[in-house]
Order: sequence, then structure tokens, then C-alpha cells
Amino acid sequence: MTPKGGRRTPGGSDAHANSATSRGKRAAGSSGRESSSRREYHSDKRESDAAKTRARIVSAAAKHLRSAKGIKGLSLESVAKEAGVTRLTVYKQFGSRRGLLEAVFDDVARRGGLHRIPDAMAEPDPRVAVKRLVSIFCEFWYFNSKMLGQIIGASVVDPGLERGILDRNERRRKGFATLFNRMAGAGTLPPEIHEEIVDTLFVLTSHAVFSGLAINGRSVETVCGLVQDLAIRTLDRLGV
Repeated sequence: MTPKGGRRTPGGSDAHANSATSRGKRAAGSSGRESSSRREYHSDKRESDAAKTRARIVSAAAKHLRSAKGIKGLSLESVAKEAGVTRLTVYKQFGSRRGLLEAVFDDVARRGGLHRIPDAMAEPDPRVAVKRLVSIFCEFWYFNSKMLGQIIGASVVDPGLERGILDRNERRRKGFATLFNRMAGAGTLPPEIHEEIVDTLFVLTSHAVFSGLAINGRSVETVCGLVQDLAIRTLDRLGV
């Protein structure tokens, strides 16, 4: 705009343009932030929805294993129907029946009290630690015996699933190895004794031992007491 007298205000047009540009940048910046927030929201929601769907599928598979149908009728299709999703959804989440069974095994491990292992491992007295670990594994195997027994049984004819279950079981062996490494590091436990203790405790806390002792209707407390006694006798025999 030209003031009276026909003289232009110095920089007036430029100032107006700069102001408009600044407003445009602020608006664009605000819009960009809002767009980014919307993307983050949708991404978080997708991840949350996917996690809920995965949990629902695992729960449906576990329910199927506990039912009279057992593992024989378990398939991606049957689990998808139980979970109220498509077979493709189950496939995208787990890839195969094997992947689904491994996910059920891991979910049972999370829910079955294995989170107590670090506290038991922290016990300064190895005998107390061993008794606590035996109790933890006894309860885990005992209360999930039927379901986990079916998964372990299925691994006999599925090399891939067998490898997955073996890998998970080896974590138990590593736990006992870590516990007695403290004594070995202090020079109070010869290497050959360390290996024998770890292998023996690994076997004593296996699903096969617990399920074998529980078949005659023994209570979880009775089974646990028997295995704890065997474990402590092993330590006594080896002079630990």
C-alpha cells in the first residue's frame, strides 16, 4: 500500500510478505506435528491391537490343548475359529503350527511362576537355592502337565519343534550351571563334580520326572518333597 504523497513505506511490502511466510511456516509446522502425532498414535494402536490379537490366539490354542480334543485336532484353522480371526491372521503371527505351540509353551512359562527363578538363584546357600528351584519347576510342570506334555509329545515327530523345546529346556541347565559356577569360581567345587551336579539336577527337574512321580495321584507337595530330597542327597553324596 502507498501512503499519501505517493511515497512507499520502506520495506513495507517485504515485511508483509515475511509475515505471511512466517505464518505459513508456523501453520505448516503445526500441521506437520499433528500429522506426526497421528502417525505415532495409529502405529501405537496397531501394535497394541496386534499384541491383543496374538494373546487371544495363544489363549485359544491353550484352551484347545486343555480340551478333550487335545493336540490331535489343533491346527491353524481350528485355533483361528476359536479366537475369532482368520487363518491368515494366525499364520502371519506364528508362521506355522510349530510356531504357535512354541508360543503357548513360552506363555505358560511366563504365567507359570518361572519369574521367581532370579530370586531363588540369588540365595547365598546353594542348598536353599536348589530346594527353591525344585519347588518352582515342580509347580510349573505339575499345574501345566497335560498341556505341556502334549507339546513335548508332539515334538517327538517334529524335529523343528523338538529343537525349540530342547533349547528352552537348556535354559534350566544353564541356570543350575550359573548357580554352581559361584562355588567353582571360589575353588571349592572341582569341574567334574560341577558337571555331575548340573546334569543330575537338570534331569531331576525335568517334565518326565515330575509327571512320572505324579501319575499315582501324588500331590504337588509330595512330588516336590521327593525331588527336593533326591536333589539334596545328590549334593550330600558329592560333598557339596
